[in-house]
Amino acid sequence: MRYAVLVTGPAGAGKSTFSTSFMTHLRMSKRSAHIVNLDPAATGDAFEYEPAIDIRDLVSLEDVMQEMGYGPNGGLVYCFEYLLQNMDWLEEELGGFDDDYLIIDCPGQIELYTHHPFLPTLVRNLSRMGIRTCAAYLLESQFMEDRYKFFSGVLSAMSAMVNLEIPWINIMSKMDLVTSNVDGPARNGRRARKDIARYLDPDPMLLASSHQREPAPSNPRFHALNQAIVQLIEDHPLVSFLPLDLTSTDSLETVVSHIDFTMQYGEDEEPKEPHDLDEGDFADME
Repeated sequence: MRYAVLVTGPAGAGKSTFSTSFMTHLRMSKRSAHIVNLDPAATGDAFEYEPAIDIRDLVSLEDVMQEMGYGPNGGLVYCFEYLLQNMDWLEEELGGFDDDYLIIDCPGQIELYTHHPFLPTLVRNLSRMGIRTCAAYLLESQFMEDRYKFFSGVLSAMSAMVNLEIPWINIMSKMDLVTSNVDGPARNGRRARKDIARYLDPDPMLLASSHQREPAPSNPRFHALNQAIVQLIEDHPLVSFLPLDLTSTDSLETVVSHIDFTMQYGEDEEPKEPHDLDEGDFADME
């Protein structure tokens, strides 16, 4: 059985860094794993491990922008439309891996997850090839500094979950930059543990309390929109986050174990007999 993890999320969320740490962890656990790069805009030094499959071998954003005259966003959409038209290339590249763990590093353009047909089509093709797939959606802890920005991230994660319809893990990345220690460094803010919990399991009342603390009355339409968002999240509590601190081995192991559980990793594997079952100390057991 082959497994694939789509590492998704907005730009700057730490997808490539997480993919590298994920890869290192799997290799240290003696598991066969490979990086698959699906970001046509990735630079040459973006990966610590050389990708086993790289979309830039088929099409790159730089070439599309030069030859087609597109901007960055239009160029990315063109790259993925080109990949959809040449899906046999990806199938041929994936065909050489058996019983492997594929970490698929995706680009940071949010529209690719929320309403573009590329990723749903990719997921269907992976499923048809017998590859068990799940997605990890990363949102960086800096989003907790602005409650409105945070809930836009929650809604984008919810939209992507509904669009892809596969087993899903949401991750709050860069938690090493958040601390509950008053004296410690905290680039992304200092927060009490109870306050952090309200973001990991999004509390819709954070929006309401934010509105109540505003010194001047806000636009009533804006307030009505917040109420609608609160109601949506309360009615459909799909999103919760696992904290990820890459400076902590325990934190990474927790995230990896959740991904394994989500994909039911290893449940279809047959038990393997020891190589020396008929030799040495086991000979008299026959």
